[in-house]
Amino acid sequence: MLSNSLIELDRAHLVHPVASYRSHEALGVRMLKSAKGATLTDASGRQLLDGFAGLWCVNAGYGQDSIVEAAARQLRELPYATGYFGLGSEPAIRLAARLAELAPGDLNHVYFTLGGSDAVDSTIRFIRYYYHSKGTPQKDQFISVEHGYHGSSTAGSGLTALPAFHTGFGVPYSWQHKIPSHYAYRNPIGTHPPAIIAASVAALRAKIAELGADRVAAFYVEPIQGSGGVLVPPPSWLKEMHAVCKEHDILFVADEVITGFGRVGPLFACEEDDVVPDLMTTAKGLTSGYVPMGAVLMSDRVYDSIANGAGKTAVGHGYTYSAHPVSAAVGLACLDLYENGLLENGRNAGHRLMEGLRALADHPLVGDVRGRGMLAAIELVTDKERKTPLPVAADPARRIFDRAWDNGLVIRAFAQGVLGYAPPLCCTAADIDGIIERTKTTLDQTLEDSDVRAAMKG
Repeated sequence: MLSNSLIELDRAHLVHPVASYRSHEALGVRMLKSAKGATLTDASGRQLLDGFAGLWCVNAGYGQDSIVEAAARQLRELPYATGYFGLGSEPAIRLAARLAELAPGDLNHVYFTLGGSDAVDSTIRFIRYYYHSKGTPQKDQFISVEHGYHGSSTAGSGLTALPAFHTGFGVPYSWQHKIPSHYAYRNPIGTHPPAIIAASVAALRAKIAELGADRVAAFYVEPIQGSGGVLVPPPSWLKEMHAVCKEHDILFVADEVITGFGRVGPLFACEEDDVVPDLMTTAKGLTSGYVPMGAVLMSDRVYDSIANGAGKTAVGHGYTYSAHPVSAAVGLACLDLYENGLLENGRNAGHRLMEGLRALADHPLVGDVRGRGMLAAIELVTDKERKTPLPVAADPARRIFDRAWDNGLVIRAFAQGVLGYAPPLCCTAADIDGIIERTKTTLDQTLEDSDVRAAMKG
């Protein structure tokens, strides 16, 4: 009875993110009750393996007592402290210092946000201020990559290059531009890594030439494109794109909201390519989703230019909850876990995950298996030679998610028939094996879908 009552309250009042409101009203909410490790329990008592860590964010896993205790201690001692008026709190100061120490190169300055979207939005404001401070305000054009995701704020959604985030919202803006993705499985240039890198470098150079290097402010990129379908670039792709930006004096922004904090192996993904961005956005694994928090990490060059340009004038950008002490205390507890075994466990689990998913490559529906560490995807097709996507009639996003759920597995099912994986780093071998086994069952059931079978025969 309580469950039914809550479902009706949800229908009547709770607006869900990135949802068809009318479809959600018809279907009703699936309520989660509790969680531990990598296992979720719904309101009916059913247990499910969380193959997606909430929304790519519960990197540490559920029910980590040290995180809960850190939050409780801080709530009792100092539940809020503003960063305005020169005030601050110990957890926020210590977290900023620790992130600066752990981040690549000279990313020594940290501005805290509530999450990834407003971290991206903050970078836009900082970059504008940076160029005004340098006396080059004409550098006001921004470039990102097709299939990329940079949040859903008013400005950031225009840097995002996914149609669902544009339709009906009047974005992208005229100062936001795109170049093609490296998307190896469906790249017109083919799958050969050097060719993909060369094509991307040429596309970036061409876009810079089109806009004028004296106009281009920044280039935004995810080390691995997440919401676009977990698209993994060839090795050295990131480094080559970074070199083009340096050559043209264009700020390089690494969006590590998904890839940061051990998701792909190291603490930050750009470490693997030996890239030090000018700005880096983080969130998700920063607090493992236990409380909201994001961060912008700025290089010395960017920070000093802004600071010198402002002089004794306040830089007019701030949030009420920036550097929130409870979130910062949670972030410190998460870093402790990462550094004391969780990163290593994630690397081992990621190796097992990729091995298990690649073992499914012979399945009739599997066209591509890709990923790095605990971030992976399977792309489904009805014809492997032609790489024919699943038909729209098969409603892949909903039906595949439903089948996986019924099999005791939570994954991300994208509309084009891509299955996304981002399990907690705390996963045991049994957890990973369970994810693979339940995926196999879900694939077999999808193979029997009448719309899928019709497409395969056609």
